Amino acid sequence: MTKTPVPEMPTEQATEALEIVPVTETREGVILRAISGIYLVHADAKETGGLSQPYSCTLRGNLKKNFTYSTSGSTPRRVTRAKRPYSYDVASIGDRVRFTPIDETEGIIEEILPRRTRFTRSAFRGREQTLVTNLDQLVIVFACAEPNPDLWMVDRWIVAAEANGLEPLIIGNKRDLVDEAQFQERFAEYSRIGYRVLATSVEQNIGIDALREALRDRISAFTGPSGVGKSSLLNAIQPGLKLATGEIGSVTFKGRHTTTVRELIPLETGGWVADTPGLRQMTMLNLTKEELMACFIEFTPFLATSCRFHNCRHEAEPDCNLKAGVASGAISARRYKSFQTMARDLKE
Repeated sequence: MTKTPVPEMPTEQATEALEIVPVTETREGVILRAISGIYLVHADAKETGGLSQPYSCTLRGNLKKNFTYSTSGSTPRRVTRAKRPYSYDVASIGDRVRFTPIDETEGIIEEILPRRTRFTRSAFRGREQTLVTNLDQLVIVFACAEPNPDLWMVDRWIVAAEANGLEPLIIGNKRDLVDEAQFQERFAEYSRIGYRVLATSVEQNIGIDALREALRDRISAFTGPSGVGKSSLLNAIQPGLKLATGEIGSVTFKGRHTTTVRELIPLETGGWVADTPGLRQMTMLNLTKEELMACFIEFTPFLATSCRFHNCRHEAEPDCNLKAGVASGAISARRYKSFQTMARDLKE
């Protein structure tokens, strides 16, 4: 009868070779930068002993598509459909994530945690492009001159902020280029509505301290058209950032894009700011007319009671409360026309 051989005990060297490497635990962090499918993730300080610990991460494959699984109880569970999410960006700067470190510098994002707020715009083929998430306020920067502010465009940015549940902070930059009367002509109506408006100038150090204080301990996104001085303001708020700045065309007075990567920047005084690529147009979100009206906060008191007709479109109908507000001067005629223009752009 053949005896079953007894396996030899492993030597000390073999034991070392068979040693099981423990699986790295997942960590939480925030995405600071996103470019070409690579995400720079800042690990939470409580998990890194208070030290800054950036990881270059990619997304786990199952985050890139929405999977539909079979529901039949008689067959094994399997994927029946894989569809790209409707959102243009699965992950964006500002997102809190769970990720698994591969080594000291790289990792894999396993989960995108629920977003508190997000700032989006319509993008390719009706998809939504998420620019920044978990914001507290949207800093809308326009120049007082060179280029002159387009108030119709300011209105669109305010609507974008209101529709995304963000507090708008309006900046009239390059204040040194205009006198007080010109500044009031351009921005006073927003102050009358109730929005906070700050006048700033990097050249003459106007309003820089007030802006720095407005950003303290908050997550903010700087946005607005190109060439109005967003990057210059951030450089003034926190010297050493050395963000790229550009010149203004002497013929068109339009700015050239200098910010090419969306990035979340930690401030020394507390808080974070996002520097986004300059946008010359703000595409309307998929809002209803009622949702759009709610974004014009000065309309609210006049819509608290019904107009003469319950289905009033607030255009040519008689006894319209909104038109009465315009007639009395309580509502800016320009803002009312801005609302009408946006309403015509909405999808039916």
